[in-house]
Amino acid sequence: MRIAVKVGTSTLTHATGRSNIRRVETMCKVLSDLKNAGHELILISSGAIGMGVGKMNLTERPKDMPGKQAMAAIGQCELMYVYDKLFSEYHHIVAQILLTAEDFREEKRHNNFINTLERLLSLGAIPVINENDTVSTEEVALGDNDTLGALVAVSAQAELLIVMTDIDGLYTSDPRVDPAARRIPEVRELTPEILALGGGKGSALGTGGMATKLTAAGICMKAGTDMLIVDGAQPTVLYDAVEGKPVGTRFIGRKEA
Repeated sequence: MRIAVKVGTSTLTHATGRSNIRRVETMCKVLSDLKNAGHELILISSGAIGMGVGKMNLTERPKDMPGKQAMAAIGQCELMYVYDKLFSEYHHIVAQILLTAEDFREEKRHNNFINTLERLLSLGAIPVINENDTVSTEEVALGDNDTLGALVAVSAQAELLIVMTDIDGLYTSDPRVDPAARRIPEVRELTPEILALGGGKGSALGTGGMATKLTAAGICMKAGTDMLIVDGAQPTVLYDAVEGKPVGTRFIGRKEA
């Protein structure tokens, strides 16, 4: 199975912005095991700006574009160092790909990306993909890595996109404030009622939220790719996700007859 895994800043870091070492190590171990089992893996990873903030000991994420780009430049080095080190321990090779919206809008650039991705997968490498925040501006930015994850999964014709985040699925209301909130195990259509559950922004160090995940789900479902939202705090849930067990919220892709 070809699987795309999108991991958010809230999964990779503590609230301080520093790496959540235990969680990241466990995630890389599980992903390595899944690759050993024969799956092709693509990792879409947030965290560059968050890690840059932590490395520079800033108290909050910069609000100006040059500040964000500077933190991305610092944090991306740290992010790839961590992945290279941890995956190497399990004898897997990582490859960095940084993208902007233009790499999906322009046919030639999109084809170049797909060709590179396919070659990396054929070589047995694990592509680690992030938005190129260092050069992205509002005009060319994708804006969030949930959308990036969906576009990558669809471009790669992945069978499944797993989104690891700070909540274990889509709920009928915010479970952090409503004890009666219920997790929705499966979504087959993005109705207005489902879209209304999107809510607002995500963590202080990230850019996402449930609304961006529902947008990503729409991209995947339209292309026939399943998307699954799971609890990033429990990386071993990836085993259940790949095995099709009932975890998180699964958005069912509309397969062509």
